[in-house]
Amino acid sequence: MTGQATKVVALCGGVGGAKLAYGLSRLLADGELAIVVNTGDDFEHLGLHISPDIDSVTYALAELDDPERGWGRRGESWRFMEALGELGGETWFQLGDLDLATHIERTRRLAAGESLSSVTEGLCRKLGVRARILPMSDASVRTVVESDQGSLAFQHYFVRERCAPRIRGLHFEGAETAQPTAAVLEALSSDALTAVVICPSNPYLSVDPMLAVPDLRQAVAAAEAPVVAVTPIVGGRAIKGPADKIMRELGHAPSPLTVAQHYGALIDGFVADVRDASGTDAGAYPTPVTFADTIMKGPAERKRLAWEVMCFAESLRSPA
Repeated sequence: MTGQATKVVALCGGVGGAKLAYGLSRLLADGELAIVVNTGDDFEHLGLHISPDIDSVTYALAELDDPERGWGRRGESWRFMEALGELGGETWFQLGDLDLATHIERTRRLAAGESLSSVTEGLCRKLGVRARILPMSDASVRTVVESDQGSLAFQHYFVRERCAPRIRGLHFEGAETAQPTAAVLEALSSDALTAVVICPSNPYLSVDPMLAVPDLRQAVAAAEAPVVAVTPIVGGRAIKGPADKIMRELGHAPSPLTVAQHYGALIDGFVADVRDASGTDAGAYPTPVTFADTIMKGPAERKRLAWEVMCFAESLRSPA
């Protein structure tokens, strides 16, 4: 599959970003959307290669995600975990019976020599996902949390410890030497590109691992199309996950302005929530800003926000 017709590239983490990715996928035709997904959360568990963010995006676009739990597949059962617990196995990371099939098939194909990109493409095809979901790199990049309890692998911090330790910093093992895949670079350099969208994912845990890969960050910066970021913070709180807690622990006010400043010169525009329209002068933002309802409760809201983001990106494009 080539990226020559790519009109939009979305940089996406897990559940929050997947909602906007879903909306974009319903606006664009086949082949026009490429979703570059964070793999810093990936880890090996129970002998399996787990790619949580890739799976969250894939399940969302395939309409297989669980809207109640916010992660995993709907209609899930847990017999495997129950049996594992009875045997004294590790149960802190929950793997549903349906979800387990994804991890087993991915692990099998990786062990046979396929790349993560190839495996992801194959799984998406089987699940009927039309948009291209692209791992940020086929090389290993692992997010490590420096905390008041020492260095923690990401999933140990996020799931096992439930984000309770105080964060002192983050680093991304392997990022400096990792390369984006050819498909990622091709999508970002497409002649048809009209927008690069940084979805409302956690800036520190989901987006920064991608931007820590030097050639990926450079490709985003060099993109001819406007780069637009969407806030994951509304009214001083994260829409989903611990972004606000992390910002406070790193000494930053949890606000849309802080997120925009975090991305800095990399972005050309920022989408903040309408609920924050009166909280900060638009002139304080480092880029043009627009205000929209960024709470996506269902498919209609996801598509509506995607449309508003695309309209904003279009307004930022230089006249021909």
